[in-house]
Amino acid sequence: MKIAILTDSAAYLPKEVREQLHIHMIPLNVNFGEKTYHEEVDLGIEEFYKKVNETEALPKTSQPAIGVFVEKFEELAKDYDAVISIHISSALSGTYSSAVTAGNMVEDIDVHVFDSGIACAPQAFYAEEAAKLALAGKSVDEILSRLEEMRESMNVLFVVEDLKHLQRGGRVSGAQALFGNLLQLKPILTVEDKKIIPFEKIRTFKKAKKRIVELLGQVASEGKPVQASVIHANVLEQAE
Repeated sequence: MKIAILTDSAAYLPKEVREQLHIHMIPLNVNFGEKTYHEEVDLGIEEFYKKVNETEALPKTSQPAIGVFVEKFEELAKDYDAVISIHISSALSGTYSSAVTAGNMVEDIDVHVFDSGIACAPQAFYAEEAAKLALAGKSVDEILSRLEEMRESMNVLFVVEDLKHLQRGGRVSGAQALFGNLLQLKPILTVEDKKIIPFEKIRTFKKAKKRIVELLGQVASEGKPVQASVIHANVLEQAE
């Protein structure tokens, strides 16, 4: 059985990695006012941040239309018997739901939709692992079993300088944003049950970043293999 691996642009997998591992990608929509872009297709990361700085209104994202998924699945059916479709957390986007609906509408390919429960690099970890297993000839059940195994050890910790954008985008509650901003706290955030929640409250941004490094060090000191990625929002120097 030939298995395709599909993910969405929220994984931010570099094009060269997608091509090397034969990972297919479907873009989310990014809306700046009345103008809609396809993320990672006609709107790259650098251009996105440039537009954010030039625009007062916060851009909005929307999931791909169900018809776009149907078209993609039918395209993959020409060369594959099954597809494992790995997507951004269903609590953060309707992309997963669109993929499930579309999967039930196609007949020439078996569609298996996986909710990563997360986004960005951790979502990419799932897609890369699935692709490597598919290339190694593993079955759908074996690949999905491995992804569930990865879920048990997957973790993300991050800090932002200001909670207002997460609050405006509906990613954290207004109460959490107000509490953090009033007390000038820089909470370390994590993802639990597919949602962004506070992990630990820190007084300064510098101390919060240092604390994340300490927490990663604790995990690394356990002696088990660790795969980690540093994610940043247009602050490459800090990330390095």
